[in-house]
Amino acid sequence: MTYLEAFCIACVEGLTEFLPVSSTAHMIFTSSFFGIQNDDFVKLYQLSIQFGAILAVVVLYRSYFLKSLHFYLNLAIGVLPALVLGVLLDDAIDAVMESPVPIAIALIVGGVVFLFIDRLLKSPSDDTRASVTFLQSFKIGLWQCLALMPGTSRAAACLIGGMQQGCSRKQAAEFSFFLAVPTLLAVSVYSLFLKTWQHHGAATKGFYMLLQSQQNTMLFLLGNLVAFGIALLAVKVFIRLLSKFGLSLWGWYRIAVGLFMLIYFHYV
Repeated sequence: MTYLEAFCIACVEGLTEFLPVSSTAHMIFTSSFFGIQNDDFVKLYQLSIQFGAILAVVVLYRSYFLKSLHFYLNLAIGVLPALVLGVLLDDAIDAVMESPVPIAIALIVGGVVFLFIDRLLKSPSDDTRASVTFLQSFKIGLWQCLALMPGTSRAAACLIGGMQQGCSRKQAAEFSFFLAVPTLLAVSVYSLFLKTWQHHGAATKGFYMLLQSQQNTMLFLLGNLVAFGIALLAVKVFIRLLSKFGLSLWGWYRIAVGLFMLIYFHYV
């Protein structure tokens, strides 16, 4: 993987991680476009640069992360279902990641749902700011499990789950940002230190791949820095667009991208 390819993938990660459009689908398309999608280091890179994206949330919402223990208990309860299922279904998820067609279909299906979700789930005014309860956190965490299917979008699942639990669109979006921090941090740690990868025909851990060469280490640092900067802007813009246009805008986008991916991977 070249520095230019790493830069482009990191831009895609930072731009799409917190949008309800599936960052996984976009990064798979990007790596496939460059012809590097089957390289285990690229797969590791795509997971490990999520750390830069979640750091953007911590910086933007730092006042929340300095709050009481209740905030962290909420996140712990919300992330638990996805962590358990994620470990159990790791091999199945990897198998789906190898095939872009189911991912494109998940994008389209989610897009169709988004076209109607604002009518089905009447969320309160964005000015309403009741704290999310432990039970609501757990239920939103169950919704997040839908995102274990690549192409669904973790942000989309949490948004719908939050609205279903009575949160406003803005509150549901922000809680999805918060829940991303422990979720994606766990994914990054698992991919770097626990998961076994194949690199140059040998089984190895992710952190060892990063340290094998100076270029690999620099790519990792560059990717996290770029993802951090782009995510800072993406989160701010998304909240404004969501408050103004609702979810239908993202529904049409998902359908368009899903159809494009089906056509692209059919002919390429």
